[in-house]
Amino acid sequence: MIEQVLFQNGVTLAGGGPFYVEDLHKALSLAPHPVAADGGANRMMALDIVPEAVIGDMDSMLGKIPEKTRIMALTEQETTDFGKCLAHVDAPFFIGVGFLGGRVDHTLAALSVLLTHAARRVVLLGDEDVAFIAPPNWRITLEPEARVSFFPLVPCLGVSSDGLRWPIDGLAMTAAGQIGTSNEAVAARVSATFDRAGAVTILPKQYLEAVLASLGIGQA
Repeated sequence: MIEQVLFQNGVTLAGGGPFYVEDLHKALSLAPHPVAADGGANRMMALDIVPEAVIGDMDSMLGKIPEKTRIMALTEQETTDFGKCLAHVDAPFFIGVGFLGGRVDHTLAALSVLLTHAARRVVLLGDEDVAFIAPPNWRITLEPEARVSFFPLVPCLGVSSDGLRWPIDGLAMTAAGQIGTSNEAVAARVSATFDRAGAVTILPKQYLEAVLASLGIGQA
């Protein structure tokens, strides 16, 4: 049986990459339980945020963890620390900081984890963007001209769409072929339907709360 850390509200998950302190506090205002993926605890504690749990292989941890913090040391190397957190934390949703930006290989690994856990509600908050896996039927409220990008991590078909400058209806997307980046909203209500949850969706970070609402978190 997999050991689980249980939370009744959203989790702000800190990774080891760079992130703005303002983004951490914004995430915590929406997802109040701080959890760190291994070295993410270093930055959290440097900003006077005590994580409720630290999960990972513990190869990047520095300093002493407060006694009240739960530590879950997992030595297997088949998954990333981010993946370990999602596998061992049960929460309604997650906002991740420190996973986008920084090293490209870390960002790509984080996007792979998003796909592995596509059934979970996980949003990554970066310096400029928010990223998440679009559910098969996705709807959001945006401002006209807002950037909307879809990048297929696995082949997926755009079945229908509304409110986009370039509709994705019938668009077969693959990472090595047709992609759907740098699209744009032309209406307040944007929708996209896919044949599977395989595209990472990327929007400007100002739409974090709208993204959460589009995933059924808070008011739609």
